[in-house]
Amino acid sequence: MDADYGLGSWPARRARISPDGVALRQYDRALSYAELAERVERLADWLAPRGVGPGDRVAYLGANDIATFEVFFAAGRLGAIFAPFNTRLTPPEIGYLLDDCTPTVLVHAAELAELVAAVDPAAHGVPTTVEVGGSYGALFTGASARRRGRPVALSDDAVILYTSGTTGRPKGAVLSHANLTFNTMNQLAHADVLSSDTALCIAPLFHATGLGVVSLPTLFKGGTVAVVPKFEAAAVLAAIAEHRVASFSCVPTMLALLWDHPDFARTELGSLRYVIYGGSMIAERVAVAWQDRGVTLLQGYGMTEASPGVCMAPLAGSTQRPLSVGVPHFYTDVTFDPDRDEPERGERGELLVRGLNVSRGYWNRPADTERAFDRGWYRSGDIVRVDPDGWAYVVDRVRDMIISGGENVYPAEVEAEVTGLEGVEDCSVIAVPDRRWGEVGHAFVVAAPDRWTEQALRAALTGRLAPFKIPKYVTFLDELPRTATGKVRKDVLRAGPPSRTAEQRRPR
Repeated sequence: MDADYGLGSWPARRARISPDGVALRQYDRALSYAELAERVERLADWLAPRGVGPGDRVAYLGANDIATFEVFFAAGRLGAIFAPFNTRLTPPEIGYLLDDCTPTVLVHAAELAELVAAVDPAAHGVPTTVEVGGSYGALFTGASARRRGRPVALSDDAVILYTSGTTGRPKGAVLSHANLTFNTMNQLAHADVLSSDTALCIAPLFHATGLGVVSLPTLFKGGTVAVVPKFEAAAVLAAIAEHRVASFSCVPTMLALLWDHPDFARTELGSLRYVIYGGSMIAERVAVAWQDRGVTLLQGYGMTEASPGVCMAPLAGSTQRPLSVGVPHFYTDVTFDPDRDEPERGERGELLVRGLNVSRGYWNRPADTERAFDRGWYRSGDIVRVDPDGWAYVVDRVRDMIISGGENVYPAEVEAEVTGLEGVEDCSVIAVPDRRWGEVGHAFVVAAPDRWTEQALRAALTGRLAPFKIPKYVTFLDELPRTATGKVRKDVLRAGPPSRTAEQRRPR
């Protein structure tokens, strides 16, 4: 049985949940479960007198860190809501998030002090700001914590995770304690996790994948989460070997960068039982390279609103179906028709999702919430095919979202910024394939003659949009192709429309 599942010898992997076990590890620092519990209580003890209570928001801005988990658990201990922000956003974008979720406290990483100063949280109504590595460290000295925690119901809100919307503004998906709990159960039903496991936390914790796919399931079982603040291929490969990592989750871009690194061939990967990936398709050559090293790749499919798991490839059969996202999770229902409980085999359509892991909706966005659900089913916006054997494949996206290196980019947001530039009359953005990032944006722009070049337009967006949102390619057109009702024909743009005539083409 050990050989079948790659678990190694039982004596070396006895399951034992202990307060002395290492919960979190970062570089040469290790925090036991007992120490984590004490620090969470102390942090909650500091937050409570500063107005943090049930339903209040605690924002976090920083790369993956042990402190991220401490703030997450301390907020939950008080019945408050954890709201992590994407570190790649610009000051205006972060300011919008502060205005939207109105946090009582903002905790931020020391290396982002200049960014926070540019945002000026106080101007956005945030009464308390604390810096990790600065005043934050002093919170854990002194008398023992007073255990200020309150009973928290499964239905209570736990997290707000921001995902860009088709209206051009981010919207916060609200995840309850039940959503997180049943997503954890879903993951554990799909892939075995042992208390002796070490999982690598690579995916950003401001995304649902970072929290939900391996981190919370591993902590639930009493295992160790090794925190990676910044993805660097050499450091990740070294960590896998040093800590005998059993699993991690990531996007295909990361798998490609790891495979492409000179250390890949000589890194010991024998401890890896599986890697969960998703967000876009993986190149066959990359998948084969990992499989040739004896690593099982499990493709998953999900979304922020599902905490994030909807489907995942089971261990048995995943190698034979490398392009499949597998089957639905245990506590998750899927269908193509809200009047039916499940799809027909061999059918395809827009996937509808419901389950105990699915969000109740968006923070302060009742209209968006209403549009997102159909008779209790969340509309994924993705076209999915279910084969006769029950395995699912993502065929296309109903929406035009671009997934670039695991980051969601919505064209409407980019188009709004481009058309806001002086002399720009019209703009449409589509996804195009990219070897490094999976997908990148291609903007088709109608602008006054000789007003803009590609380089100048991209430069003008710097500081207005996060770097990953800025289109990699820009093509200038006399007009955008449109339907009789005025809608942009993105199918024509994808097919490769003609550029301006030579005499009208912009200088490059």
